[in-house]
Amino acid sequence: MDSLSAEEIKDLTDRATRIRQHIVKMTKEAGSGHPGGSLSAVEILTCLYFKILNHDPKNPSWPERDRFILSKGHAAPALYAVLAEAGYIPVDELKSLRKLGCRLQGHPSMTCTPGVEMSTGSLGHGLAVANGMALAAKLDRKLHRIYVLCGDGEMDVGEIWESAMLASHYKLDNVVMYLDRNMLQLDGPTEKIMSIEPLADKWKAFGWNVQEIDGHDMREILMATEHASQKHGKPSVIICHTVKGKGVSFMEGSLKFHGKAPTNEECTKALEELGICRQ
Repeated sequence: MDSLSAEEIKDLTDRATRIRQHIVKMTKEAGSGHPGGSLSAVEILTCLYFKILNHDPKNPSWPERDRFILSKGHAAPALYAVLAEAGYIPVDELKSLRKLGCRLQGHPSMTCTPGVEMSTGSLGHGLAVANGMALAAKLDRKLHRIYVLCGDGEMDVGEIWESAMLASHYKLDNVVMYLDRNMLQLDGPTEKIMSIEPLADKWKAFGWNVQEIDGHDMREILMATEHASQKHGKPSVIICHTVKGKGVSFMEGSLKFHGKAPTNEECTKALEELGICRQ
């Protein structure tokens, strides 16, 4: 990924800016949602859908596609914004977030929304399901890969560590987990609620290939993912150091916006900060 041109990086950055704009507008329109943890995951999802995943928005059920699971399902606005930018759903549909009868539920639903691989929201389940998909692919001798995004507050859940053991035991090297390490969970800083450090050492002890990167640096995300794809016999975790609410100054590092939508005034201010990106 060192060969990425400045124009390619700019294209990804422009997409990320549009995705942030969508997140702010759709949560304001809904009057609810989780902007903080959605904004922290934007670069990861942008790299996945526009550089990494082998997928086809015109054929979401294509058998050979790579799979992505948003285990931290409360970050659904980020996923929906990316799916819209990728062509799975119309951009105009984003304004229906959390509306009665809409396809864009508060947490992702695989029965409602094209491109959603797993219904998530109850934290801890995503990695377990990713393991099942990965093991099935191994048994069927399929080459597609499984990617999953977890939150750092989610590391409090026991099922995560059971899944970590299973993936290592079965040598699921077709699993890549991104850990959104924004340091904040619902009730406060992760290290005050339930300390999870030393996080990298824990994953290494469970038999995983571990990398730590800047989760807002496109090039680092892409290079780490490429490195993970070259590791055989071990699942991979990429610990992505991020900022909750990234891109909007008054949301950055703020617990307030974990599950609070912006007001009209806050939305206007946020969009002004995000600016106009290339269409």
